[in-house]
Amino acid sequence: MVSDESQRTRCVGGIAHDSRGRILLVKRGKPPGQGLWSIPGGRVEQGESDERAVARELLEETGLRVIVGHLIGSVSRPSPVGVFDIHDYSCQAIGGTLRAGDDAADAAWVDAETFATLERLNLLTDGLADALTSWNVLPS
Repeated sequence: MVSDESQRTRCVGGIAHDSRGRILLVKRGKPPGQGLWSIPGGRVEQGESDERAVARELLEETGLRVIVGHLIGSVSRPSPVGVFDIHDYSCQAIGGTLRAGDDAADAAWVDAETFATLERLNLLTDGLADALTSWNVLPS
């Protein structure tokens, strides 16, 4: 018998900051984490590189075109059918207009005070604040 944990889904996320030090977040419009704020991202499609997946997901969810940089960190989170292996990359927005799209209910540049409020009200996806803190990429 195969355990659910053996079903691993590769996912990516994009960590972007603007010139004011705010971090780009999306409010998830669908499960998992519906109604919670997270960094934009999603599943890597068959045959797609992480870099291409990050750029595609950020464009779909935020309307922004980005340059994808280095891997910042990776986490594993439970999924309905196993585990999401999430690889988060630095990004720099180079164009587009910020708007919620695809499965995002909202998209925003979030400053440190707003981020702290979202965390205090339990409106961030599970483990997001801890991961961003450990990677030293919180908004300033």
